Amino acid sequence: MATKTMSLRLPADLAADLAAVARTDEVPVSEAIREAIQTHIKARRADQEFQQRLKQRLEEDRDVLRRLAE
Repeated sequence: MATKTMSLRLPADLAADLAAVARTDEVPVSEAIREAIQTHIKARRADQEFQQRLKQRLEEDRDVLRRLAE
């Protein structure tokens, strides 16, 4: 699996909370972040309102790309 390195800026208190959670779960902070992101994406996929907005965005983007390709 290819990976991408990303930077993340967090308020100091949130960063401290994240570090404490990761230490308690005995995982690296990066793994705790990956798990949180995976959980968030899974929840968005199950959210019907989000899915509707996603389909709308897809249609809008498709229309723009068609116009640009003409």
